[in-house]
Amino acid sequence: MNSEQHPLEPFLPENARLLMLGSFPPKRIRWSMEFFYPNLQNDMWRIVGYLAAGDRMHFLEPGGRRFDKDRIEAFCRERGIALYDTAVEVIRLKDNASDNFLQVVREVDLEALLARIPACGNIVTTGQKATDTLRAVTGCDEPAVGEWVPMHFAGRDLKLWRMPSSSRAYPRPVEWKAEFYRKVFSESGII
Repeated sequence: MNSEQHPLEPFLPENARLLMLGSFPPKRIRWSMEFFYPNLQNDMWRIVGYLAAGDRMHFLEPGGRRFDKDRIEAFCRERGIALYDTAVEVIRLKDNASDNFLQVVREVDLEALLARIPACGNIVTTGQKATDTLRAVTGCDEPAVGEWVPMHFAGRDLKLWRMPSSSRAYPRPVEWKAEFYRKVFSESGII
């Protein structure tokens, strides 16, 4: 089986206070934009829209068939949200986007990411695969969903937050998932 390289560069605004790390993007055929969490079947931008504007459709283009990349990027820059994934090279064991069938070949260089965002004090993993991969890199404890554990890495004291998956494969309402994200967004000064 052939491996895939990560198709996106890290999104690292200089003012980032929060780094959100997923596992790996879905196949391009599932993308509605060239950015993180591009699949319309993923609720991340609905969660963020609900928390930021009280409207889960806030980051969708008119018609609801695409996410609005420009508004999402502007929001993340303004609020200090950095985005990337915990894996930079994977093998898809099945022809889908499921984390259960991703084999991580190479993990993120977390130290290099953090060096580019010196104000970042909070790292969020957005699902179990991302959490497991990051723990393999850092050796830190696993937080409960919606909670954080202290993490000392690359000479910095950080908080590692574990959020529920934003995938619709994790069948909970946007509002339910948003309550977990509200805590870290509030503490990070995002909302």
